[in-house]
Amino acid sequence: MNTPQRLPEADRFVALVGQRVRQARERQGMTRRVLSDHSGVSQRYLALLENGGGNISIALLHKVARALGESVAQLVTESGHDRRRRICLIGLRGAGKSTLGRRLSAELAMPFRELNRDIEQQSGMPVTELMALYGQEGYRRLERQALQGVVAATDAVVLAVAGGIVSEPETYAFLLQYFHSVWLKASAQDHMSRVRAQGDLRPMAGNPQAMQDLQSILTSREALYAQAEATVSTSGRTPEESAGELAAVVRGLGIA
Repeated sequence: MNTPQRLPEADRFVALVGQRVRQARERQGMTRRVLSDHSGVSQRYLALLENGGGNISIALLHKVARALGESVAQLVTESGHDRRRRICLIGLRGAGKSTLGRRLSAELAMPFRELNRDIEQQSGMPVTELMALYGQEGYRRLERQALQGVVAATDAVVLAVAGGIVSEPETYAFLLQYFHSVWLKASAQDHMSRVRAQGDLRPMAGNPQAMQDLQSILTSREALYAQAEATVSTSGRTPEESAGELAAVVRGLGIA
């Protein structure tokens, strides 16, 4: 008796579920071993699932979802339509989010927004003052509210966000659900030199280990940034070259 072949649509769906499981696990900083212990599903099977090779039953998926603190619906619902024509550029300061975001918005005839500018307009004060007054926790709350406001207000936008937004799991999950995300990736050296070229010498002021600290931040966030739908490297390229690749990537996502 021949085993029926799985249809391409089924393969795509299984890959989607596996990607959702991996993203949910990584957002929580959970290793595959810990997820296995909490769910009762073997590490070997979880690895197969996350790589798109598993054909998980509803019963096992329920165990995995419960261990992740997610619902089965969150893992299986195809939510790409929720993103509409919203594009979000993520990455550390100096990656080129503002420069390339403006170029992309002009090419796509879509508005360009910087989330920090929205936060400042809504609060009536600069981000630096917000941080001093409310602290990191207060700023992250305002950041989430501003992001929700963008989604409520428009179906088409190119948005640039602060580099640390990926460190807030709920906010980042919301971003990934409602925006097509592109990680603008650059080396630590490029990040530092571009920020200094903008006239901001604070990253180096009184901190001889600034470059080492920056590299540590990049390393610690790499897995989070890598959850974006696409990646564009801006190191060693002119703004024109990076803008051309970004536009091509966006077209590949079916947005343009």
